[in-house]
Amino acid sequence: MAPISIRTVLISESVDPRCRAVLEENGIHVTERQSMKKEELLAEIKDYDGLVVRSATKVTAEVINAADNLKIIGRAGTGVDNVDVDSATKKGIIVMNTPSGNTISAAELTCALLMSLSRNVPQAAMSMKQGKWDRKKFMGTELLGKVLGIVGLGRIGKEVAMRMQSFGMKTIGYDPITPPEVSASWGVEQMSLEQLWPQCDYITVHTPLMPSTAGLLNDETFAKCKKGVKVVNCARGGIIDEDALLRALESGQCGGAGLDVFVEEPPTNRSLVDHPNVISCPHLGASTREAQARCGEDIAVQIVDMVKGKNLVGAVNAQVLASTFSPESQSLIKLGQAVGAVLQSCCAAKKSLSHVQVTTQGECMKSCTGYLTSAVLVGLLSREFEGCPNLINILSLAKETGIIVNQSHCDSAAEGVCKVEIAANGCSFKASGSVQGGVPVLLELNGSTFRQPISLRGNLLFLQASADPQLLSSVAGVLTSEGVQIESFSAPVDHTGDVWYCVGVSSPLRDLSALEPLVKQAAQLGI
Repeated sequence: MAPISIRTVLISESVDPRCRAVLEENGIHVTERQSMKKEELLAEIKDYDGLVVRSATKVTAEVINAADNLKIIGRAGTGVDNVDVDSATKKGIIVMNTPSGNTISAAELTCALLMSLSRNVPQAAMSMKQGKWDRKKFMGTELLGKVLGIVGLGRIGKEVAMRMQSFGMKTIGYDPITPPEVSASWGVEQMSLEQLWPQCDYITVHTPLMPSTAGLLNDETFAKCKKGVKVVNCARGGIIDEDALLRALESGQCGGAGLDVFVEEPPTNRSLVDHPNVISCPHLGASTREAQARCGEDIAVQIVDMVKGKNLVGAVNAQVLASTFSPESQSLIKLGQAVGAVLQSCCAAKKSLSHVQVTTQGECMKSCTGYLTSAVLVGLLSREFEGCPNLINILSLAKETGIIVNQSHCDSAAEGVCKVEIAANGCSFKASGSVQGGVPVLLELNGSTFRQPISLRGNLLFLQASADPQLLSSVAGVLTSEGVQIESFSAPVDHTGDVWYCVGVSSPLRDLSALEPLVKQAAQLGI
């Protein structure tokens, strides 16, 4: 990936000082403005290339649209619920979090709540402070032999499982992404949610909050659980339906809850917080010195590594960029953009583009089809959209425009070739290229295969004309009269019918109409 320039970063919340230090050590100017009101953020954000937040700052579509220069939003922590990722993606802004920064802290708090639920520790401690000695009231249960259901088997779910197994708990779980054989390697048997609910003595959730997980534990699912099941939520408020949880607590279907997160924070409805069988915390999952230091430093290091073109970690909306940090991939991105630009200039101008097919050929191209397709689209569509379409947003922009995009790979004798075919107004146009000696080259344009690959750099003039020995001299005369020098000339192998030629020129021609008497079509571009 070509390096992204980040010169200024706004930190809008309290983040560990290492965040600022790492950024400034690498030449990035940092401004810290905590507790900003919405209007202040809207006015301030336009001046920055980067924004670092925790969970309090709401990076809405309105904020993103006000950010003229923003290239990255860094979340110092896991989850990006407070960031409108779709709006950022459409504007080509990378959204990044620190996926492992608070893993241990969140896992340890989950374990603490599980143990507190089993022995009523906070309630007993509060009773003691009130001068009471109620041994019988706080009778608990052992964790040994109990079944813990873990919904969400990512980093935190894994750490919780390994810790609670040391208490002799049986760990079962559910995750739509983690393969069962992987979770089995750290002692968690995976099963469907329908199988999981009735087996659990304790349930803990570790998923993002999204439509498929909102209200995951509700009246219906509580009814399927063991009577007296205890639940913990250190993930996101809303995964457990709060009204359903209160009803389950009142009926005894739920024997207790440990809650670190709420739908509304701080909660104005105190029904759950005040319930005697609920242990609640003010969103402390990442509130350890170690986690805050780790998340603050991690987000800064990730931004610096991206700027320096080393790698990309934690990007939640720019997976296409993950494999673009080698010199080879940067050359391929330039190839894709150049081939797209050639087709846009020569064949697709003023036509309605409806379909794009990108095919990579050869073993060396197998892993690059994704970002090469995006690069082709950037070259094809850069004139169609305001702003700067890039690898992050171009697929969504193409989809919004109604363009069908297909990508494929084939292992063929043609090693390292990218073929692009586009359809516009019922007509098909094709081009193919490759990288030779680190330089993108054009091999073929709409049926014309060139004798020598055309170097895709500098000022290029493409001409479609019938084969004519006098064409070059006639074109040279026009260019000379316009003060333009010819630097190279590429002709096709086959001279049958209307074919394409390419002329490398010293500068763009001011008026292409001067060539109209000589050629059927003329197009030029600078790469």
